[in-house]
Amino acid sequence: MKVIQQLFFLFAFLLLLPLNLFAQKAEVDYVNSYIGSARNKEGGLLPAVGPPFAMTNFCAQTGENAIDRMPYYYEDKQIMGFIATHQPTLWMGDYGYVSLMPQIGELKTLPNDRQLNFSHGEEKVSPYYYTVNLKTKENNIIKVEMTSSSRCGIFRLTFPSVKEARIIIQALNIKEPKNEWESRLNSYKQRIDSITAYINIDIKHNEITGYNPDRVNYSVEQKLPNFNGYFIIQFDKPIKSYGTWNNDNVYKSIASLKGNKRLGAFVNFATKSGKQIKVKIATSFISLDQARENLKREIPAWDFNKVVIQTKSSWQQSLVKFKIPGATDEQKSIFYTAIYHSCMYPREFSEYGKYYSAGDDKIHKGVSYNDYSLWDTYRALHPFLIFAQPQRVNDMITSMLNMYKESGWLPMWPNPAETNVMISTHADAVIADAYVKGFRGFDVNTAYQAMYKNAFVPTPCDLTVVEKNNRPDWICFEGRAGLNYYHSIGYVPSDKKRESVSRTIEYGIDDYCTAQLAKSLYKMADYDSLIKWSKNYKNLYNLESGFMAPRLTNGTWDKNTKGGFTEGSPWTYLFGSTQDISGLISLMGGREHFAAKLDSNFIGNHYVHENEPGHHYIYLYDYCGQPWKTQELIRKHTRLNYQNLPNGINGNDDCGQMSAWYLFSVMGFYPVTPGSGLYAIGAPQLPLITMKYTVKGKTTSLSILAKNLSEENMYVQKVLLDGKTLESHFISHDQIIKHKTLVFVMGAKPNYNWH
Repeated sequence: MKVIQQLFFLFAFLLLLPLNLFAQKAEVDYVNSYIGSARNKEGGLLPAVGPPFAMTNFCAQTGENAIDRMPYYYEDKQIMGFIATHQPTLWMGDYGYVSLMPQIGELKTLPNDRQLNFSHGEEKVSPYYYTVNLKTKENNIIKVEMTSSSRCGIFRLTFPSVKEARIIIQALNIKEPKNEWESRLNSYKQRIDSITAYINIDIKHNEITGYNPDRVNYSVEQKLPNFNGYFIIQFDKPIKSYGTWNNDNVYKSIASLKGNKRLGAFVNFATKSGKQIKVKIATSFISLDQARENLKREIPAWDFNKVVIQTKSSWQQSLVKFKIPGATDEQKSIFYTAIYHSCMYPREFSEYGKYYSAGDDKIHKGVSYNDYSLWDTYRALHPFLIFAQPQRVNDMITSMLNMYKESGWLPMWPNPAETNVMISTHADAVIADAYVKGFRGFDVNTAYQAMYKNAFVPTPCDLTVVEKNNRPDWICFEGRAGLNYYHSIGYVPSDKKRESVSRTIEYGIDDYCTAQLAKSLYKMADYDSLIKWSKNYKNLYNLESGFMAPRLTNGTWDKNTKGGFTEGSPWTYLFGSTQDISGLISLMGGREHFAAKLDSNFIGNHYVHENEPGHHYIYLYDYCGQPWKTQELIRKHTRLNYQNLPNGINGNDDCGQMSAWYLFSVMGFYPVTPGSGLYAIGAPQLPLITMKYTVKGKTTSLSILAKNLSEENMYVQKVLLDGKTLESHFISHDQIIKHKTLVFVMGAKPNYNWH
């Protein structure tokens, strides 16, 4: 009887529990949008809402964003608005933005005047839903809820018991710089002299329309007279009163205004306690009519919850392709957040079959993506998207080819126009890598034509422009600066071009990649030239110092041995020639000498994981017969640099590159040489990963099993592909997509016999 009573009470207790308590947690719910949002360690990430690769990100704004300042930092205690932003990362600028801020009491329009306190305890973040309580000085609470589609956002604002609720709109924000460095970096003078935004209030239709032509990178991009970020803002309640504002000036009952620094509007609503006001924001780079069309297609009704569900579903579809049974909740948060960060850029830029092109300042039909951080992302992000988002790969390449047709060159770092930021033409590597891995859904002949031009044709200003900093004002497309010298004397000379050593090395990588496409198209004369140039890095190896070193036009070594490098030192680029690692090993005296130099790199703390040039260094031990050191370093750096914390990414994520490095590394292989179709074997960090992907229209999967994995068992004893032992430290893309299981047998000691 006692047992029956206990069962009865247990059954009754279970009935009283929430019905969703036992529901399985979806992959998307492991995403921690706070990761990388702290100023500390400069992750450069936002707790934004929106589906994968959204054209517009919607997020809380805790500070006035600029180059070197993201809209949201976890450490901040106040919110000044909720911004529809296009700023992709910390060191690039926003463009075509608009923001809103709910308000009660005294009218305050400027960002630092209108900000309200908040706490993370009353804030919830996710990729598909955001909410926060804003607290006024009188301790009144304004609740903000936000979700979005790719081009449109919807807000639900709950006001306290006041006579009047207000919403501040800001269409333009060119803030005063703190110093000359900030002024130059953010193109302050050029922007206030050239940019005029517009805003208009339509009481009859309860909406605000306008445009914002601002581009924070204005001075380093070509001029674009037709560029605008168009917006339409609609309210589900009638506007009671209104006004516009420009800088410190407020114009009550004035519906239309233009301005060139800080421009906005305000609208007031009658409200009661707990009364909600819903707001929809549509964005477009084409026109106001297109913004209205985007809203009609994406958020036609006032159903907030429906948009939440749709956006959650879109992320779940992307994340569920990867399963990690046996992982801890902490590991799942880090893993799925890394996939989330890897599926944000390049952003969608076309709007239902049309797009604005910064290449020629016109509207075109077709597909477009933008914000390609190619110097970073060619290394691991784009190779990861081949598995995670294969349906987008051809369109991303087609988009780059469209940029070539419209501007004359493939992109380097468009934001949204080309900026010449960073070095070399790594679109070549992205295209070649996809081609080698079987992608054909783009115009291959146009792709080769564009890549050929990068490799063979110097830009018109190649010999005339002398660079003094890494963000010179726009003169022309820079491309492979110093290409004339690279061809004639075999390297980029340091007395002619900055970052000369890094350029020589990276041009060689892209020459190798272009050579692979040339060979496939039977252009063997081109292939021979490209392969020859891809070895130019050898001309900068100083036998006496044992490092790559800058060299003058006359052939002598530059006395400034630390000059000529991009975001790094001689150590950073010593092992940079991924296109010819065997040649690099021979150049440095063979495998033992090469391994010893690698040891010195890591023991001496010269390895800088938070920046991209050395991301492949950990895997180079595979090439010199000491793979156990690769395995040790993967264990160390996947834990040290990736944590489930707001500052959990050690360095700028750079549009997904840092996250993609982590994902490949925990899976057990890494794409060291783009365009080769090969991956270096590492060491998986999770007991089981299953990955579903599409190959030529067919869905397949790979199970990656780390047998006996534990804290002690970090070393790979052997690797089996569908039960057959891999004899090499490398695995091809074809092997991965044609097999079902990849088993790593792990142990507590290195396998010194696996050479």
